[in-house]
Amino acid sequence: MDKFWIMTVSEAFGDVADVLAQLSPEKIIGLKASTKMSERVELLTNFKKEGIITLEQTQELERFLALNMFINLAKARARVLLVQ
Repeated sequence: MDKFWIMTVSEAFGDVADVLAQLSPEKIIGLKASTKMSERVELLTNFKKEGIITLEQTQELERFLALNMFINLAKARARVLLVQ
């Protein structure tokens, strides 16, 4: 492996997403953000669109987006398991 190789977010979360998907594919597919979390993401997204988002809010939004990417990756792998 190249010592300068940079792992993508998908690669970093991929193995963990596989393990989670195998634990209970049906439960993973059913995961959904809470209303409170969804509303917060919507607010931060609007702040970003309006150009009034702070650095801290940007970091918070990025954490939410990374978590969302991870959960979607686990859901995709769970769906594959269910059709096998």
